[in-house]
Amino acid sequence: MRIDAHQHYWRIDRGDYGWIGPELPILYRDYGPSDLAPHLREHNLTASIVVQAAQTLEETAYLLSLSDESESIVGVVGWLDLNDPDFLHHYQRFCKHPKYVGFRVMIQEMPDANRILEPHFIEALRYFAEQDVPVDLLVVSHQLAPVIELLDQVPGLRAVIDHIAKPRIADGVLEPWKSQMAAIAKHPKVYCKLSGMVTEADRSHWKKEDFTAYIQHALEVFGIDRVMFGSDWPVCLLAASYEEVVDVLTHSLPETWTQHENDRLFGLNAKEFYKL
Repeated sequence: MRIDAHQHYWRIDRGDYGWIGPELPILYRDYGPSDLAPHLREHNLTASIVVQAAQTLEETAYLLSLSDESESIVGVVGWLDLNDPDFLHHYQRFCKHPKYVGFRVMIQEMPDANRILEPHFIEALRYFAEQDVPVDLLVVSHQLAPVIELLDQVPGLRAVIDHIAKPRIADGVLEPWKSQMAAIAKHPKVYCKLSGMVTEADRSHWKKEDFTAYIQHALEVFGIDRVMFGSDWPVCLLAASYEEVVDVLTHSLPETWTQHENDRLFGLNAKEFYKL
C-alpha cells in the first residue's frame, strides 16, 4: 500500500476555515477526493490520510463522513481540544468510526507553546500514550524546546512530527532545529513526516537543493522506519504542485536508496504508525 500520509479536504461554506480567505485564492475553494485522485494515480499512491485543517469537532465529523464515501481515505486524523474537560468523551465518540486513526495537537496555533507542559495536558497525553493512540504534533521549529520536554515527560507517546517541524528553510537555518530534532528522534515511538516543506521555503524562488540538508538530517536521525511522505496538498499549492512536492523529496534521497526503503517512506511506515 502506497500512502500519502498527510493531506487535507475542505468545503469553504462549512465556515470552519477562518485562516482561508479570498486573499488566498488558490485555497479559497472546495477540495475533495475527486480533486486529489489524479495526483494519487500519477504517483501510484493508493490511499491517503486526511488531516484536520480546522480546530472544530464538527470538521472531524465531516471528514469521517467524507471517508465513508471514499475508499482512498484510509484514515482520518481529527481534532481534539485537550483543554476541554469533555475531551475523552469526544475521543471515544470518534473512535467508534473505523477510519478514525488519531488526532492532532495544534501547538503551532498556541501563543505560548509551554501550555503543553501544564499538568492537565501532560496527564491527558499520558492517557493516550498508555492507549498507544497515534498523535500528530503540528509545531514550528522555534517551539521545539517544550516539545522535547513534553516527550521526556510522556516518553511512550506514539507521536509524529508534522512537516519536519517547519524549520527556517527560506533562511537556510539548520540550528537549533537540527539538534532538537535529533533529541526528539531518540524517542523510539516518535516519527517524522517529510511534508509541508515547500511552504517553509522561499515560495516563489525555491530550488530542490534548498531542502536537501533538512530531508537528509530527518532520514539520518529518525531512520528509514520512522519517516513518511506527506504532500500537505492542497496547502502545498501556495508554493508548488503535487508533482513538485514529490520531486523535492525524491531529489534529496540518498543515491543508495533501495526499493524497500522507498516502500517504507511511501506507505508502510504510515500504515504501521496509524495501525491501518
